Amino acid sequence: MAHALEISDTTGEVAFALRGAPAWHGLANVNFDADEFVSTTRMLEAAKLDNWDVRLLPVSTFTPADFRFGTESYMVARTNPFDGGTDVLATVGERYRVVQNEDLFAFGDAILDGGASWESGGSIKDGRKVFGSLVIPREFTLDPSGAADKTVTYLLVNTSHDGSVAVQASITPVRVVCQNTLNIALGGTKQSFKIRHTQAVGGKVAAAREALHLTYNYMDEFEVEAKALYESAINDKQWNDIITNLYPKPDKDAKGSLTKWENKIDLLNDIYFKSPTQTSIKGTAWGAVNALTERLDYFRSARAGKSESLLAAASGFDPAINAEKGKIFQAVKTLVAV
Repeated sequence: MAHALEISDTTGEVAFALRGAPAWHGLANVNFDADEFVSTTRMLEAAKLDNWDVRLLPVSTFTPADFRFGTESYMVARTNPFDGGTDVLATVGERYRVVQNEDLFAFGDAILDGGASWESGGSIKDGRKVFGSLVIPREFTLDPSGAADKTVTYLLVNTSHDGSVAVQASITPVRVVCQNTLNIALGGTKQSFKIRHTQAVGGKVAAAREALHLTYNYMDEFEVEAKALYESAINDKQWNDIITNLYPKPDKDAKGSLTKWENKIDLLNDIYFKSPTQTSIKGTAWGAVNALTERLDYFRSARAGKSESLLAAASGFDPAINAEKGKIFQAVKTLVAV
């Protein structure tokens, strides 16, 4: 079972941490046991994602007759699964194509050709963004007789109904002991595949399979990278060099920037040196990567009522956080010359 931990900081904000399951469990409408086979239809029904009937309504239809439009705009509407009412989710242009939730989940299922089971599904932003996760039967354990540090694999599919996010499928490794997502782009293989809402989804399955290398090429390469990092010892000075190079000390204390920097460095040191999630990997480059990504996933601050955005970022739905994880990965590799 997942456990939520709230840590108040000196700014009066709240840092949200979720333990025991991947972060997207905190966003999902329903979570199933990883060992239970769940069909696409059952997941859609249980997550209240079926029969939304997402549709486009011409804006001109709802405006006075003497209004003139150079190009037509459309409202994206859906049937609310809880009360049967109609929700307007966004206004889009004439090239926008609707993707039903059923299409998104069928896309994910087709990529894996039925070789995985649905684990969770849900929507955020009042229905504007939708996601689902499948457990992929591919995992690896570093140092099985010692650290026994396990990483499991998911396929995440997500899209939006407001034009902000394409249809996307992503391979997402998750380190079991701390549940932080290691969605890191590697040089040799592709981690994610996107389809714009101006394109049809149906004909893209083969391309997605090829792009994602779902014959486990990505996880094969990720395992090699993780093993190399685990086998690369680092000392305390190297750890300090990594975090201060990634997050340099401010030259001036503008708007409390020095205090914020000190708090960040203290937190990173607490995670790296004291957290039980680091017990078996501290003193390795793998430990450095995981301490840094763990802070991003579970110990960033958000104002009260905004924990949804933190969980979305920890789930891999925030491109900026994903990019920072890639930067972390490369910085650690460079320092230890892996």
